[in-house]
Amino acid sequence: LTVSHHAAIQPKSRLGLRKGQKISVEHAIMAVATRSANDAAVALAEHLGGNESRFGHLMTQQAHHMGMSSSSFVNASGLPDEHQISSARDLAILSSALIKNYPEYYRIFSSTEFHYKGQILPNTNRILKTYPDADGLKTGFTCGSGYNLIASAKRNGHRLVGVLLGAHSSNERFEQMGN
Repeated sequence: LTVSHHAAIQPKSRLGLRKGQKISVEHAIMAVATRSANDAAVALAEHLGGNESRFGHLMTQQAHHMGMSSSSFVNASGLPDEHQISSARDLAILSSALIKNYPEYYRIFSSTEFHYKGQILPNTNRILKTYPDADGLKTGFTCGSGYNLIASAKRNGHRLVGVLLGAHSSNERFEQMGN
């Protein structure tokens, strides 16, 4: 992928990509999954949809097709926009579909670190190291929605997906999810 100006100027969390820089699709996906890198998310969205707005439209169409009736997407990062919304139920539907339909890619959301340009960047999802049997998914944060976490664990052949939205701190989201 070639990083556009629009992708390069995304607010943090970011990987620090610069306009014109090239990044592999694999590295961009790992940056989004482990570090919530908004610049990498936009680079991927522009590649897939032509531009970020079009990607948001395509993502909304796919979400509705999957039964995510309370979701509407306008950007690739989840950053605040009055027209972008989702629900805990819809995020559980998405997470469960990922696990069931794409097990070969689910491992990305289990990674505890990401190697990029000689650095080892830890995953922001601490539940992977602190909760027995946790095996993946994603953190998120915006000022409006607070600290969020989707986590999955599998024990004795049973899988549980939890969605926590609106925690007041990063520590609180991991503590509440662990409980």
